[in-house]
Amino acid sequence: MTDGPAAASGTDAARAEQDAIIAALSPVVDGIAATFGSFCEVVVHDFRRPERSVVALAGSVTGRGVGGAMSEIGMKLLAAGDEARDELNYLTRTRDGKLVKSSTMVLRDSGGTAFGALCVNLDVTAVHQVHALVGGLAGVAAPEAPPTTTFGDDITAVLDAIVDAGRLRRPEPWPQLTREERLELFRDLDRQGVFAVRGAVQQIAARLGISRASAYNYLAAARTAPEAPRGTARPATTAPQTTDG
Repeated sequence: MTDGPAAASGTDAARAEQDAIIAALSPVVDGIAATFGSFCEVVVHDFRRPERSVVALAGSVTGRGVGGAMSEIGMKLLAAGDEARDELNYLTRTRDGKLVKSSTMVLRDSGGTAFGALCVNLDVTAVHQVHALVGGLAGVAAPEAPPTTTFGDDITAVLDAIVDAGRLRRPEPWPQLTREERLELFRDLDRQGVFAVRGAVQQIAARLGISRASAYNYLAAARTAPEAPRGTARPATTAPQTTDG
């Protein structure tokens, strides 16, 4: 089990309470999914095991099964710890093009510790298509496409998607980034809960093409070094900071 905001919940009594809440919710997911029909998926996540957070599931919208991983949205809640807040009625798009309307409710024990989430996902692809058709006939502009979210049973794909999204904001190759840009990338990953996942540092290092030791050093520095002011100008010419990266 990884060290994380919910993992350090303290006493055995707190863990027992958290386990009891999850056990009580597990049969509820079937009833909710049955009420909304085949376009609905209901998931219970356990933040104490982010690599396989899906502990109960009914319906099939995102293609995951029990033992599957949390998405980028779940990772952000994990990173927020006890400050996590419910995310209601948000739209995302799956990798295969489904439009999904979701609500994620944070699970807390009596001490206020956030340790999981109950998620309801509705496949609204057909509704969106009808809306676009009617809007086109009425001369109304189509709504902006929602962000793509990675759903799957393998946390590796989720971590890769988060890293790639961060690199899109910094399109230069790693050796051409300034030290502050490298630290900011690691800060972003840390804010999104990436490093709460077991083995994440090694995976991130491989994705960036640097050594695991360098990744640990950048993470440690990102957590301790002060952040540069937003909008700081980037030097016109930047030399690589290290030979490794």
